[in-house]
Amino acid sequence: MADLIFGCTSASADRYAATPTLSFQLTITERSGVRVHAIALRCQIRIEPHRRRYSATEAERLHDLFGDPSRWADTVKPIQLATVTAMVPTFTAVTEIDVPVPCTYDLEVASARYLQGLDDGTIPLLLLFSGTVFIATEQGFSVELVPWSAEASYRMPVTIWRELVDAHFPGSAWLRCSRETLDALSRYKARHALPTWDATFTELLAAADGKEPDPGAETETEATPP
Repeated sequence: MADLIFGCTSASADRYAATPTLSFQLTITERSGVRVHAIALRCQIRIEPHRRRYSATEAERLHDLFGDPSRWADTVKPIQLATVTAMVPTFTAVTEIDVPVPCTYDLEVASARYLQGLDDGTIPLLLLFSGTVFIATEQGFSVELVPWSAEASYRMPVTIWRELVDAHFPGSAWLRCSRETLDALSRYKARHALPTWDATFTELLAAADGKEPDPGAETETEATPP
């Protein structure tokens, strides 16, 4: 029976992927001495926000996720980042693989809103593993399951997430709105001859605050239809 230990050693932003993708480097150690023919691996990745500290600015950004910091002991819960699959090739003793993890920058998704709210430090992640292990034997192959207790912790630097976002959305962010809202914004933009969505939002925010809009200031936001 295979005795598997999983670990995550590093993560990086895949700058050449078509969509935002993180690459996690996993180490798999087999301690019983059997030869692993392959593993059909499934990995669930969770963010564990309770395992780090937050600045006052970060806490303000995360208010819509977790509420007032006085209630965080009850409201801060794990956030699902992704569930991915990978095939692990033949190995004995130890092997290393890269696992690509597609990510979203939709700020209505809890994971993206959380990550966008961080300035620095690390992101505490928990990787939970499951799947099927194929063991090579003299008679052929035996099949086992990855034990439910297989997991690994990793603290990913916030700078890696920033690098990923900047590679695909340099200097910008994305917001989703209804078609009705987009139509209303389009009419306002056309009526006031505003050149960009940034200028539109800047003028609306200035009007809401009772200020004169600054023509040289632009926000880092664009609206797209769902």
